[in-house]
Amino acid sequence: MKKHLRLILEILLGICLVATAALAYWNFSAKKHLNEQVAELSEQLDEAKESLEKVHEEADASKDAKAEPDNTANQEMEALKSAFANGVVLQDVETLYKAQKALSAERQVGMASLRLLTKGAQDPDTIAAYQKALEMAEWSNRLQTVCAAQNALAAAGQKVKVLSECKKSTDKEADAKEEHAKKDDKAHDVHWGYEGDNGPEHWGDAFPVCGKGKKQSPLNIVGPFEKSKDSLSVDYKEGPLKMFNNGHTIQVNIEPGSTLTIGKETFDLLQFHFHRPSEEQVEGKNASMVAHFVHKSKEGKLAVIGVLLNEGKDSAPIKTLWANLPPKEGEEFLPSKVTFNPASMLPKEMAFYNYEGSLTTPPCTEGVQFYILKSPMEISKQQLAKFPYKVNARPVQSLNGRKISAGG
Repeated sequence: MKKHLRLILEILLGICLVATAALAYWNFSAKKHLNEQVAELSEQLDEAKESLEKVHEEADASKDAKAEPDNTANQEMEALKSAFANGVVLQDVETLYKAQKALSAERQVGMASLRLLTKGAQDPDTIAAYQKALEMAEWSNRLQTVCAAQNALAAAGQKVKVLSECKKSTDKEADAKEEHAKKDDKAHDVHWGYEGDNGPEHWGDAFPVCGKGKKQSPLNIVGPFEKSKDSLSVDYKEGPLKMFNNGHTIQVNIEPGSTLTIGKETFDLLQFHFHRPSEEQVEGKNASMVAHFVHKSKEGKLAVIGVLLNEGKDSAPIKTLWANLPPKEGEEFLPSKVTFNPASMLPKEMAFYNYEGSLTTPPCTEGVQFYILKSPMEISKQQLAKFPYKVNARPVQSLNGRKISAGG
């Protein structure tokens, strides 16, 4: 509980600092009004810090007196609420964010946390803000944001389904005390997979966008095709190999510096991962596997390059990756003195099919641009067999009137 509340406070303090700087810039011509705003924000920050310090002192005293842990947790929550109760910080931050075209998932969950402290857990806009943050969050790269939103709602007494991955990230010191409670909360764990009751046809039960979204991925790629105006330029760099088994796929995390340029817009390569068989179909046929290269722009836009892998000859880059598979699930593995260039996974020709879709895993966030390369790469039968997941591909989704373009 303490861990979650302190995380919320850190997010809020960061938001307030950004808000202070932004207000100073935007209101430079009105110095008197600016000074009042900055002073007011500064006072709120000081009050928050003082409240937290008092809570820590009270928590230590309570610990010495062997007081109930729940009392300390309640004191922390009340102290935080009182620091933001007048709503001034919330109003200023909302004004700041309204001027932005789009918010990142991290800023969205920060806004939701600020509303939680100011308006309370019963405020409809608070719940809606957290739900929006969950829809925006990218599973593989923003798990911390997802967990922050879900754990904050749970801590506030809301009935919310908490991902099992988020429960694993809670404070280990509380494990023994919460063991009985965890047994009662098993119904609230959200497990998703590719088979049975956890399969793709059930994802929409816990992640509404997966079931109700109109621009979902993957697609069966069939003509006729419109002509794409986009052009792709890849500049991937060699760097230390970072392998990660997240329980659903094998993922390769990428050091900053590798980029994809689409027209005049630049995207950073975050990671690439694998699905077996390929999630995309071309004229109704799946490839043996697909590698998805996930990119994000400074504005938070997502773009995915898909490289189809057909069964054939041994792949040299796959050989390197499979020789360094993570020994444990859920922990990033950095083999000693092994480097890798993700460009080695790409074909020479960059002709593509393009469509607007979604993440292919929960929470199935939409607004993702997909570029499925026409030229496949090869992977041997033995290498296919070594991939630890026999099936981890979402079935193709309805086109729902979307147009597929071709370019390159």
